[in-house]
Amino acid sequence: QVRLVESGGGLVQSGGSLRLSCAVSGLSFSNYVMSWYRQAPGKERELVASMSSAGDTIRYADSVKGRFTIDRDNVRWTSYLQMNSLRPEDTAVYYCCATLSSSYWGQGTQVTVSS
Repeated sequence: QVRLVESGGGLVQSGGSLRLSCAVSGLSFSNYVMSWYRQAPGKERELVASMSSAGDTIRYADSVKGRFTIDRDNVRWTSYLQMNSLRPEDTAVYYCCATLSSSYWGQGTQVTVSS
């Protein structure tokens, strides 16, 4: 059974930092592209960052470039999203996603940034 479990969300003041983790089991983690998405109330889910299986190709949404960093540990089967200089507009539910021929999703973790 494939499981993706996010953690690390919470309430933080504007300018603060959070580190999200996504623990994966039930698939060959090192073969999968790992991505982080977010969905704010009333908005569509959007891609925040993605990292290739080997970690050599990384993409970021323009809105988070220079503030967020995606990483992965192919030994611990975990993906990370380091979020710095958080803004109120970063408030959303954050989801991790593992993609190869199909995609698997976590349940999401709430991030709330107060002004």
